[in-house]
Amino acid sequence: MRIRIVDAFTDRPFSGNPAGVLLLDSGTFPAAERLQEIAAEVNLSETAFAHPLPPGGTADWALRWFTPATEVDMCGHATLATAHVLHTTGLATGRVRFAARCGILSATAGRDGTLTLDFPTSPLTEEPVPYGLADALGADPVSVHDTGEHIGDLLVELRDEAAVRALAPDFAALVAHSRRGVIATAVAEDPARGYDYVSRGFFPGVGIDEDPVTGSAHTALAPFWSARLGRDDLTGLQASARSGLIRTALRGERTLLTGTAVTVIDGELLTAL
Repeated sequence: MRIRIVDAFTDRPFSGNPAGVLLLDSGTFPAAERLQEIAAEVNLSETAFAHPLPPGGTADWALRWFTPATEVDMCGHATLATAHVLHTTGLATGRVRFAARCGILSATAGRDGTLTLDFPTSPLTEEPVPYGLADALGADPVSVHDTGEHIGDLLVELRDEAAVRALAPDFAALVAHSRRGVIATAVAEDPARGYDYVSRGFFPGVGIDEDPVTGSAHTALAPFWSARLGRDDLTGLQASARSGLIRTALRGERTLLTGTAVTVIDGELLTAL
């Protein structure tokens, strides 16, 4: 069975966020324990597994995502990577629909080579700054928001872009502050550089200290920054060491995430599923 490594939210190899992608021939998933073992072996922030669904339904493919440590409810970059593989291998054209734990998602290929994901918008609820968060993160929050059930992150606004870039969190301490992770964000210092806001994502609770580019986090970043900047269409830079750009478009209860991807490894899984 073929296994691919795809760099998502980038047009250059060895940047963006790498994801493992396995397209299964059967109409069912193997045992979750086996999928978890493969994800641990791949050892990237996410590995996606997909199998085709019968025609005529609400989705074309079933999709699941695993970190090296656990299965997750929503993942943007591995969905983009899966759609990229489907389109580049001729298994999908135009719009492809996925049935996932968080509902029906879709990815649409653009003529310019981009892929646009259609995800549910994450609801934001402002909260008091939790005790110990500033010490764990290594910076004083301006505001803190819960992001709802699908992603389960804590969205933390910091004073400026420099503060986001300078973070060196205590990952063990961060685990106590959210179900999945902590998203740190600030407005761009200079929008002329091609992005409106910056972010970084820390997810030690699911086995990822820092995620290079987190598509699902932008379902919360999009409504957060659209409300503050007065525009529904924005571009976010995730300022990790690998870095990546995501164009976000807020459409009420749905958020569109647009980016590109490139396959960097195409190999064979030698063990049986």
